[in-house]
Amino acid sequence: MHAPQVAVGSLGGTIAMTPASPSATSSDPRSSGAVVPTLGAADLLAAVPALAEVAALTATDVRTMPGASLAEDDLREALVWARTQVDAGADGIVLTQGTDTLEETAYLLDLWWDREAPLVLTGAMRSAAVPGADGPANVLAAVRTAAAPNARDRGVLVVLDDRVHAASRVRKSHATATDAFTSPDTGPLGRVHEGRVLLRPSRRHPTLPLPAHTARVALLETHLGDDGTLLRAVAEQAYDAVVLAAYGVGHVSADVAEVVGEVQARIPVVVASRTGAGSTARATYGFPGSETDLARRGALLAGWLDPRKARVLTWAVLSYTSTPDRLARELAARGEEPM
Repeated sequence: MHAPQVAVGSLGGTIAMTPASPSATSSDPRSSGAVVPTLGAADLLAAVPALAEVAALTATDVRTMPGASLAEDDLREALVWARTQVDAGADGIVLTQGTDTLEETAYLLDLWWDREAPLVLTGAMRSAAVPGADGPANVLAAVRTAAAPNARDRGVLVVLDDRVHAASRVRKSHATATDAFTSPDTGPLGRVHEGRVLLRPSRRHPTLPLPAHTARVALLETHLGDDGTLLRAVAEQAYDAVVLAAYGVGHVSADVAEVVGEVQARIPVVVASRTGAGSTARATYGFPGSETDLARRGALLAGWLDPRKARVLTWAVLSYTSTPDRLARELAARGEEPM
């Protein structure tokens, strides 16, 4: 029987980290045993002998860096690499990376991924050098998912701790736990159980064009006593849009609401809930600074998209078009309901 072909690319991150070389000087913080990215994709695969029973594998080092240092250009290069692998015959793709930015990188890639083959992101919460390292198990589960026929045409998937998440809903919900990744509003799409990939039905939105230029989109969070000074200052720094992480179902103070109206006259202001789960409301509250008041002033409501994903979507849209109506349509469609 023909073995599935899975291409594995490494971007770095905790899953690729080991303690720094003993030759590090005593003044170097790495000499204390702190870990840094050192391993490549081939090293990660070599640590999981069971992979030989799952798929025929190739390994590529796309980047070797902490997840916190990844940027949009790195993701474009990873996208080009992944598309090339699929066009050359790969049945699925696995990208390993740091977990700090994984919920954002997965969603950005999902907006662009236009192949039926699964593109699966994974990583690790524990480095390879510590007891109970979760990287090998996550790589195995990710490769199983990338090779699974029922994972096709689902866009980008995130696989950690044997759970399979949709890129549009997954969040890193804990700083250190091995089960840090959750999908608060919908739950996981499925799981890997006894070598099988079990997935519930899902649907995809159409992909977006690649950027023609790079938009500048700020992400701010409102807070107790916020009077809008920072929002106004950011809007004066040549940003193309601002995403505002608001209270509850999309609320800010009356003072901030006034500034939202000022800023919205120049650039789009997208309002998302900072709570970590749930959606902005549409027509529940009517006080100054409520969701209906902000919408009346011209703000765009992110719906079920959390602030980070709302920023990723806003950046992706405004990086290929400056048409405000297109941004409004994409936010309305993709934030309409949890998927």
